[in-house]
Amino acid sequence: MANERMNLMNMAKLSIKGLIESALNLGRTLDSDYAPLQQFFVVMEHCLKHGLKAKKTFLGQNKSFWGPLELVEKLVPEAAEITASVKDLPGLKTPVGRGRAWLRLALMQKKLSEYMKALINKKELLSEFYEPNALMMEEEGAIIAGLLVGLNVIDANFCMKGEDLDSQVGVIDFSMYLKDGNSSKGSEGDGQITAILDQKNYVEELNRHLNATVNNLQAKVDALEKSNTKLTEELAVANNRIITLQEEMERVKEESSYILESNRKGPKQERTAEGQALSEARKHLKEETQLRLDVEKELEIQISMRQEMELAMKMLEKDVCEKQDALVSLRQQLDDLRALKHELAFKLQSSDLGVKQKSELNSRLEEKTNQMAATIKQLEQRLRQAERGRQSAELDNRLFKQDFGDKINSLQLEVEELTRQRHQLELELQLERERRLQNNRSIPGKVSQKPEPKTDGKHKIQEENVKPKKPLDGSHRLQSHPVDEQDQPVLSEKPQTCQLCQEDGSRTKATVNVCKNCKGTFCNACSTNELPLPSSIKPERVCNPCHERLMKQYSTSPS
Repeated sequence: MANERMNLMNMAKLSIKGLIESALNLGRTLDSDYAPLQQFFVVMEHCLKHGLKAKKTFLGQNKSFWGPLELVEKLVPEAAEITASVKDLPGLKTPVGRGRAWLRLALMQKKLSEYMKALINKKELLSEFYEPNALMMEEEGAIIAGLLVGLNVIDANFCMKGEDLDSQVGVIDFSMYLKDGNSSKGSEGDGQITAILDQKNYVEELNRHLNATVNNLQAKVDALEKSNTKLTEELAVANNRIITLQEEMERVKEESSYILESNRKGPKQERTAEGQALSEARKHLKEETQLRLDVEKELEIQISMRQEMELAMKMLEKDVCEKQDALVSLRQQLDDLRALKHELAFKLQSSDLGVKQKSELNSRLEEKTNQMAATIKQLEQRLRQAERGRQSAELDNRLFKQDFGDKINSLQLEVEELTRQRHQLELELQLERERRLQNNRSIPGKVSQKPEPKTDGKHKIQEENVKPKKPLDGSHRLQSHPVDEQDQPVLSEKPQTCQLCQEDGSRTKATVNVCKNCKGTFCNACSTNELPLPSSIKPERVCNPCHERLMKQYSTSPS
C-alpha cells in the first residue's frame, strides 16, 4: 500500500505538472478531448479509488468514489450546486459516472483543491469509505491536494450532456510521461532511472491487480452460469407444474359440469351429495388457483432475476473486454518501458565511460597543476631573491652616492679646470708653431740649428705643462691621465712604438695612444675600446688586453 501511495503521488505530480505546462503553452481554454486533461482525471480517479472500502450488492462488491464526494456539500456549501447539477444530468446511470462529472465541474469552478482539502481534513468522515492506510487517509493525499492549487490558472470548459462518463476506461497512459521525461530531462541520470523503476513497479503491481480482478470476474461468471442453469431447470419444472395444474383444472371443470348435469336429472339426495362434492371440488379449485398464482409470481420473480443476471453478464463481459484492452495497452507500455530502460542503461554506461575519461583527464590536469604550482613557487623564490638583490644593490648604490657624491663633484670641477687649461695650452702651442714656421721661412740659412730651438721650445712647453700638473698630483693622483692625454700630441712628436704590434708611429704617421689603465703606448688598432675606470667617471681609452681583463672583472663582480 505504501508503494502504491508513493507511485500514485508521483503520477499525480507528473500529470499536474504536464497539464499546467502544456496548457500554458497552448494558451487557450481546454476541452474534454485534450489528452493531458483526460490523463489527469484518470490519475485522480485512481487516487480516489485507492483503499476504498467495497460495498456488497446483489451483483457483487462495488467500489465507488461518489460517496466521499457527496460529503463535500456538507463541508463546503458552495459544492451543493455541483452535486445538484451532477444528480440532474440525464445521461449518468452509475456512481462512477457521477464522480467523474463532479471532478470536471469542480475543475471548471477552479475549486477542486479547496474541496479536496476540506474532504481530507475530515478523516473521521472518510474512515467510513476508506481503509486506514488509503491514500486519502495518509499524508500523500494532503500533498496531492496542495498540488491541485496550481490548476487554478487553467481555464476548462466541458460539455457533460453528450459525453458517456459511465463506460470510460480509466487506464493511465505512461508513455506520455515517459517520453516527455526522456526528451526534456535526458541529462538527469539517476533521478530519471529511479522514477522509471517506480513507474515499472507500479505497472507490474497494477497488472497483478488486474489479473486478480479478471480471475474474480471469471469466477463470478462461472457462478452466474451455474445459477442460470439452475434457474432454467427450475423454470422448466415450474412450466411442467403449470401444465399439470392446467390439465387438472380442465378435468375439474369437466367433472363439475358433469355433476351439475347429473344433479339436474337425479333426486335431491343425490343432489346434496353432489353439492358437497362440488363444494369440495370448488375448494380444491381455489387452492389450486392460489397455488397457480403463487407459482406465476415466483415465475415472474425468476424471470426478472434472469433478466438481471443477463444484464449483469453483459456488463461483466463488457468489463472483462475493457480490462483485457487495458491489459494489452499496459503490456505495450511495459514493452516501451523495457526498451527505454535498455536505452537508458546504454546511455548510463556511455556516461560512466565518459566520466572515467574525464576523471583521468582531471587527474592529469591536477598533476600538471601541481607541477606548475611548484614551478611558480620556485619562480617566486627566485623573484624574492632577485628582489632582495635589487634592494641590496639599490642600498649599496645609495650608500656609494652618499659616500662619493662630494668627491665626484670636486673631481668633475677639477676635470673642467684641466680641460680649460688644456685648451689654453693647445692654443699657445699652435701660436708657437706658427711663429716657428714664420721664423724658418725668414731665415733659410740656419737649417742646421733647427733641432736645438725645437728642443728648447719643447722643453718650455713641457715645463709649462708640468707646472699645472704638480698641484693636481698633490691633491688627487687619479686625475693625472686626462692631462697626459692632452699632452699626447706634444709627446707623440717623438717616435714611439706600439707594445702589441711593434708598429713605429713615425714611419706610418699614425697616432700613438696611451692606455689609461696600464700606461702603455699602443696604436689606434690596438686601443679602440673605452671603459669607465675607478679613477674617472667618463669612459677612457684602454688597450685591448686591459679591456678584456676589465670586462671579466666587471662580469664577475657587477656591484
